[in-house]
Amino acid sequence: MAVIRQKALEIFKDGTVIPAIPLVLDESRKFDEAGQRRLVRYYLASGAGGLAVAVHTTQFEIRLPEYSLLEPVLSVCAQEMSAFEKKTGKTLVRIAGACGPAEQAVKEADLAVKYGYDAVLLSPGGLAELSEVKMVQRTKEVAEIISVIGFYLQTAVGGRPLSFDYWRQVADTENVIGIKSAPFNRYQTLDLVRGAAFSRRSSEVSLYTGNDDNIVIDLLTPYVFEKDGKKIEKRFAGGLLGHWSVWTHTAVSYYKKIKEARKLPQIPAELLPLAQEVTDCNGAFFDVQNHFSGCIAGIHEILRRQGLMKGIWCLNPKETLSPGQEEEIDRVCRAYPHLSDDEFIRQHISEWE
Repeated sequence: MAVIRQKALEIFKDGTVIPAIPLVLDESRKFDEAGQRRLVRYYLASGAGGLAVAVHTTQFEIRLPEYSLLEPVLSVCAQEMSAFEKKTGKTLVRIAGACGPAEQAVKEADLAVKYGYDAVLLSPGGLAELSEVKMVQRTKEVAEIISVIGFYLQTAVGGRPLSFDYWRQVADTENVIGIKSAPFNRYQTLDLVRGAAFSRRSSEVSLYTGNDDNIVIDLLTPYVFEKDGKKIEKRFAGGLLGHWSVWTHTAVSYYKKIKEARKLPQIPAELLPLAQEVTDCNGAFFDVQNHFSGCIAGIHEILRRQGLMKGIWCLNPKETLSPGQEEEIDRVCRAYPHLSDDEFIRQHISEWE
């Protein structure tokens, strides 16, 4: 059994910014290795505490035999993280995506171990036919290979409703180190948090928000429950987010402010407007008006405008910006220039080539 490196676990438990990284392609929709390396260097220079690779934002299609990009992408990103760690002496939290039925997920976990990843983010997508009992068993099988981060994926991109008891059992599983909450639903988020809180391993399981529609509030909120006459509190330690794959340097800055604010008796008033600004930006980037159909292309569009991608190409040619999405992106870029990384990127992009 591979377990997360101790320093990486400490960083993960304390909380950090973990972008879910996109896939960089050229105009022929082939893997752009140089572009992928440049993008990883941007995230690390921005202060991200780790990276999530081969997840939804990286496009699940990388696993299809006609592309066979899962291993190359894992390898390239791992190389860049190793180079950064060697150069700076810092430790990064290395997370690889794993999905599919148990047999596939175990193979992907083995691949993650091969390339030095600390944990896998275990997606429930595409498994609607499996009972929660079998889903928990799948988690246990993968956790025998590598540390696991559970994942509540929103239904709009292939997730399913999962119960309080499911999340309690996932949190009870040895070598599960965290759970990412991304149902984009308050009720379902509460089920997850409560399940983790009531687990016998509650103190060993860190929660990360993936609710891109509620990032700041998730990070500010203490969740308090009562069990056996005692108060139990759980918080989201950090974020593992597709939204943080753009404007990452600024995200690191406001995340630090949020962490400091959590120590105060009252939330600073300026963080509440920030919460709505970030959500408004996410609505444009993730194409909420069109049921998230342009969510990956929207992220690519921001990176293209900043010179970090040459185009917005996805493996699926039909996956692109929705009608009206570009105008929405224009609107939020004008409205919230203080959230943008444009100047930071202009100053440093030559260092990442």
